[in-house]
Amino acid sequence: MTKRIRIHVYGIVQGVGFRPFVDRIAHRAGIGGSVCNKGPYVEIFAEGTPEQLSSFTTALTGEAPERSSILKVETSEISPEGQTEFRIIKSEKVKGQIFVSPDIATCPRCREELFDPKNRRYLHPFINCTACGPRLTILDSMPYDRVRTSMGEFPMCPECEYEYTHPETRRYHAQPVCCNDCGPELYIAGTDIRGTEALLKTREVIRNGGIAAIKGIGGFHLCCDATNEEPVARLRRLKDRPFKPLAVMMKDMATVRRECVVEDGMEKFMDGPQKPILLLQKKADGTLCPSIAPDNPNVGVMLPYAPVQMLLFDYPDGKPMTDCFVMTSGNPRGAPICRNDEEAIPTLSPLCDIILSNDRKIRLRADDSVMSWYMGGPYMIRRSRGYAPLPFMTSRKFQGQVLGIGGELKNTFCLARDDLFYPSPYIGDLADLRSVEALRQATGRMEELLEIRPTIVACDMHPQYNSTAFAKELGLPVLEVQHHYAHILTCMAENDYMDPVIGVSFDGTGYGTDGTIWGGEFLLSRLDGFERLGSIAPFPQAGGDKSSKEGWRNAVSLLLQAYPERSAAEETIRGLQLCSDFELSLLEGMIDSNINCVTSTSAGRLFDAASAVLGFRRANSCEGEASMVLQFRAEAALEHGEGIPLPESFSDGTFRFPTDQMLRILAERRLAGENPENLAYVFHRTLADFIIRGCEIAREEKNINTVALSGGCMQNLLLADLCRRGLEEKKFRVLIHRMTAPNDGSIGLGQALYAMNYINKPEV
Repeated sequence: MTKRIRIHVYGIVQGVGFRPFVDRIAHRAGIGGSVCNKGPYVEIFAEGTPEQLSSFTTALTGEAPERSSILKVETSEISPEGQTEFRIIKSEKVKGQIFVSPDIATCPRCREELFDPKNRRYLHPFINCTACGPRLTILDSMPYDRVRTSMGEFPMCPECEYEYTHPETRRYHAQPVCCNDCGPELYIAGTDIRGTEALLKTREVIRNGGIAAIKGIGGFHLCCDATNEEPVARLRRLKDRPFKPLAVMMKDMATVRRECVVEDGMEKFMDGPQKPILLLQKKADGTLCPSIAPDNPNVGVMLPYAPVQMLLFDYPDGKPMTDCFVMTSGNPRGAPICRNDEEAIPTLSPLCDIILSNDRKIRLRADDSVMSWYMGGPYMIRRSRGYAPLPFMTSRKFQGQVLGIGGELKNTFCLARDDLFYPSPYIGDLADLRSVEALRQATGRMEELLEIRPTIVACDMHPQYNSTAFAKELGLPVLEVQHHYAHILTCMAENDYMDPVIGVSFDGTGYGTDGTIWGGEFLLSRLDGFERLGSIAPFPQAGGDKSSKEGWRNAVSLLLQAYPERSAAEETIRGLQLCSDFELSLLEGMIDSNINCVTSTSAGRLFDAASAVLGFRRANSCEGEASMVLQFRAEAALEHGEGIPLPESFSDGTFRFPTDQMLRILAERRLAGENPENLAYVFHRTLADFIIRGCEIAREEKNINTVALSGGCMQNLLLADLCRRGLEEKKFRVLIHRMTAPNDGSIGLGQALYAMNYINKPEV
């Protein structure tokens, strides 16, 4: 008896060789029918005996391509049509949910072909197949077919067209398929040097201690020899980047193991289809030069994920080449990553000696993803290439289309349709107007790709943020979402937890509902709003923008507040050498007169103050520097002492952690001769004890047992781990970030969740 079924497969099933895979298993099972890309889903008609159909449907989900991600399968039985042949038919566009594949790193089989002299794609810098290659960054519109990508500008040669159209090849329907005869070409920008000569010239520049800008999958990188101090130090000077670590691309896992400590499970992520940057502990006897990550025990490491990178390491010209490249984002400080020659030539030329570009257009820029490693798995710091725009799905069913515009720093936005939330690739810091323009371009392109037309936009409450101004320019109704509440909503969305939580949002700065600066917050968080339960004790953040960069200012403010007598505070401040007498007098005048001061509960500024008090960093040369060094010193402590005792009770209807008193005790213990590294650990232990105690108070008052840990301070894995362990010992359920960043880089997701819930309330 013959049966016929119709199957709709939803998920990442485009750009990953899914239709050729279906065709192969259909022929193996001996069934007739067809497979078609409809945009939101792949539609399959399958006709055969029950046994044949059972074999086919089992293979469909059990043997799906590694790079695919099946979210849902819908099957219905229809009338047989007597179809005995199976074929791939032309894509048809229909309305519905869209799933766009991220860019995929070069697969092992393509790498083998790349260095096989007998293969016709030998040394081809754009080699790819159905299992790998660019996706999101070259895509114009869905469905994902060659004519709707920037590869449509390159007509296939007869050999590539044969592979593209014949199911027995591994490039059957590989949309970016090309070869040395018909694909894009490398060239040195501003010269007539092209092809192999351009690659060899770039290798020569790097080998001789120069700096190269290299166009990759989602934008340009700046590259030099990571084992040579001279070019690395020069790159730091040119980028005005004295402390922030530089990412390193290593030739292979053997090199990674030589230079870094590799824990169980890490290799799977480092060498998988995404190939993110993973933060690893440096080995003391490694060959990386000191300027790669100064005053930092860790280094961000990734493996080559594009053919041109592999060729830079391994081109068979018989000349030596380092196995460790600096591979940092190709952008001037504060600007987005460059994606074309028009951006790269004027902005990167002053930073490098040569620009290796190519004529394949990047439609949407995508910086590298960055991860920490926690509890045997990834802990996202920057979610971009390889992961965006994979959606998060909520079990709660919503209807509508919304936009969460994201934060001012580390901006990514989030588009949502119904129960699917699509975070964008990384944009950057919106204080730079070039990043605002990149945001404008990216939102427009993502809306087109995902076919989402938002009816409402959610943004930060801060009235002076460029992100807020941009949201208000869109001509849509605007919802303002408090910054730290958005952090908690993001954690809830990732964990698909829609019930109320005790939100612990410890972060840098965010505009509070009372007009002050918040940042160390306990929030009873629901999808429709929050209640502020407690915080760290307020202190005067003096000096405007300077106070976010100069931690000594916050240290002085807190110590002046901590002592009943100013003379005692001044004696401690002078003993710690936090500032000059002139600076102290100036700051006292500002605080006394409330000039250029704002009331703050910022946990980030508290970290900066503690770093200054303990003598680690008086100021930041980049965001988070003082806090990071404080964490590294605490992790290196020889003695892990107890935290400072907490007050027995809290009053005024909220609990306020006496941060000024804690800092005073740390200062006095340092002046008494205690080891600053041990005191750095005491600081973390005390802060974690307070967070745990605050959650206990909230549970007693609100009868809620689930805690969400979020905010930029939870990027500090020492603090996050102390909190999680302590809370779980107290029998709390703890939600943490994994595939979204706890920092500002993911709050667009929380904003979008708030907006989606808002438009689905009955009264709206």
